[in-house]
Amino acid sequence: MHLARFPRRRYTPYPTPIEPLERLSAHLGGPNLFIKRDDQLGLTAGGNKTRKLEFLVADALAQGADTLVTTGAVQSNHCRLTLAAAVREGLACRLVLEQRVPGSYDPEASGNNFLYRLLDVEKVTVVEGGSDLAAAMQREADELEADGRHAYVIPGGGSTPLGALGYVACAEELLGQTFEMGLRLDHIVTASGSGGTHAGLVAGVVGASAGIPLTGISVRAEKGTQEEKILDLARRTASLAGASAAIPAEAVTVLDDYVGPGYSLPTDAMIEAVRLFASLEGVLLDPVYTGKAAAGLIDLVRRGRFDRDDNVLFVHTGGSPALYAYQEVLLG
Repeated sequence: MHLARFPRRRYTPYPTPIEPLERLSAHLGGPNLFIKRDDQLGLTAGGNKTRKLEFLVADALAQGADTLVTTGAVQSNHCRLTLAAAVREGLACRLVLEQRVPGSYDPEASGNNFLYRLLDVEKVTVVEGGSDLAAAMQREADELEADGRHAYVIPGGGSTPLGALGYVACAEELLGQTFEMGLRLDHIVTASGSGGTHAGLVAGVVGASAGIPLTGISVRAEKGTQEEKILDLARRTASLAGASAAIPAEAVTVLDDYVGPGYSLPTDAMIEAVRLFASLEGVLLDPVYTGKAAAGLIDLVRRGRFDRDDNVLFVHTGGSPALYAYQEVLLG
């Protein structure tokens, strides 16, 4: 797959590190855990959406857009990073925030919501959970067009085939890093939400014939629904990237055991995972995505899913600003 033929803005001029989690590995009694630090990607406070935006914003600029319009939950990392990319490029940005938990939007909240204001978002529209988000974004685009402006609409999470190319690039990057490190990977674990990260990694790993199993920990959807979505997006992403082989269904594995009562709602396992990563490794997770994904990783280790000498990579997709909206939960 030759990604250089796609226009791309570079917001991170270096590979994100792969680091051993030695103290956490010892605490859990093995296997050898490693972390891919995509929380250190460029743009405000980092996170996985930066990789997707490198391709999506390049396309927006090529189309002459002056405003980015996107959507996410009320503490959306994707919205924060889309807004940050707009600031970097001198574009305006409008956000459509979905209250997936009724009454959860607070205009004065900390976390990402504070950063929306600090980064000078042009407009925030709040809609109820289950709303037609595509229609809500199109209304913003139509309003801008009526004023003689040109909007570029980015679906939630940037999880389109073009956006998911960012995680095909990540797969290529981490495979190159592990080769240089002499590190044989036996498994990769990541959060699985809107799907672009999970699907892009699948497309990249399968496209490279790496033979590394990959597990996505769902943060919202039921296993069967999420696996269908990831497989479809992985196949469309691989096709866009010019892959010669199809993505087999068995390349996509999703576990939905760690969602708890619902999206963004705390669980005891998430709280333990956030605390363990912080106290043992000095690594900040977030309560919505990486906290629940790490809870899944920890549970898999405890249940003997991996051999003691396996090398398991956790892809840290960022999101730590959301911690500041969950202080009472995490420290209570």
